[in-house]
Amino acid sequence: MTIRKFAALAAGTALLTLAAGSNAMAEDSVEVLHWWTSGGEAAALNVLKEDLESKGVTWQDMPVAGGGGEAAMTALRARVTAGNAPTAVQMLGFDIIDWAEQGVVANLNDVAEEEGWADVVPAALQNFSKYDGNWIASPVNVHSTNWVWINKAALDAAGGKAPESWEELVAVLDKMKENGITPLAHGGQPWQDATVFEAVVLSLGNDFYKAALNDLDPEALGSDKMKEAFDRMAKLRTYVDDNFSGRDWNLASAMVIEGTGGMQMMGDWAKGEFLKAGKKPGEDFVCIRFPGTQGSVTFNSDQFVMFQVGEDKQKAQKMMASAVMNPEFQSAFNVVKGSVPARTDVPNDAFDDCGKKGMADLAEANSSGSLFGSMAHGHGAPAAVKNAVNDVVTQHFNGELTSEEAVEELKNAVAAAQ
Repeated sequence: MTIRKFAALAAGTALLTLAAGSNAMAEDSVEVLHWWTSGGEAAALNVLKEDLESKGVTWQDMPVAGGGGEAAMTALRARVTAGNAPTAVQMLGFDIIDWAEQGVVANLNDVAEEEGWADVVPAALQNFSKYDGNWIASPVNVHSTNWVWINKAALDAAGGKAPESWEELVAVLDKMKENGITPLAHGGQPWQDATVFEAVVLSLGNDFYKAALNDLDPEALGSDKMKEAFDRMAKLRTYVDDNFSGRDWNLASAMVIEGTGGMQMMGDWAKGEFLKAGKKPGEDFVCIRFPGTQGSVTFNSDQFVMFQVGEDKQKAQKMMASAVMNPEFQSAFNVVKGSVPARTDVPNDAFDDCGKKGMADLAEANSSGSLFGSMAHGHGAPAAVKNAVNDVVTQHFNGELTSEEAVEELKNAVAAAQ
């Protein structure tokens, strides 16, 4: 079945199901807590909604805005404390482990074993999809965070060559500044600052990234190379407009889409915004790895963690877990979302050039040992450490710390958070 036929069948069957009457629908429903509220994200999520509705499962939406998911986790705590957990919750990395340790998540082993999830989900993702040997979540995608999205016209006006090194990046940004646009479209929120920071750290070497932001090695955190990373962040700050503070990431994407901004350093969920605006890779925008990081990937994976619910809701819950892992859904969803499938057996036929590059880069990094958990997005270290790093990075980016002070603060903050 083609993706187009799959989507059409989902939509058509959903209408028939709705017409069949609300009594049947009431028996099978899922309440889903998530933070996919931007245009591109909502469009991608609708693929899953329509698929479940085609199977007679009602979708009860519980969106909580906030790109990093912090607000959603706050809302979840209130629900779990009240003894009324949602059916499924969008979640990232170490947050999954934290909730699993509380004994409130469901067991999906029967579905996972029947459908052979262990054979197609990369081991790096299974580290978060499973807890104590049991499947507790369905991974819906793999995002990578070390991307740069560039307005094609702005790049052409700046010389036309996509930067491959730090020096080339600075040259392009300088030219964009001369051309009267904001060179770096950015939102001043801690998780966005940290997304840029981890790409800068990765550009200084795989071993350095792993030692500093995955292994939390004090020597790497306090090194001269870390000072160089902060110096580069200070340089990037000079290319950001004065109104960046508090700006949501998708509004920064819109600046690049509209041409008022030259480029954005953001995970591949940004591509969904470009696609929703009718833009095409290679024609309207260019996707590259952060200069100096080609061949390496920092990743995060959105997963739907299933929480313990009553027996009357377990059938629909398992149907949702299975639907998320359906290969055709994984393709249809990720084509829209901008990410790549969480399964290794999904063909790349339906993906655009940036999507194909993302899948190839992920496969290369996975096989070469250069696939690293994103610190900024909860896959590099537990939440306390991530938040400590984010705080220091944001203070420095806002000019509250010198690079020397930031290095010392970073080393101390990580030590205190462990």
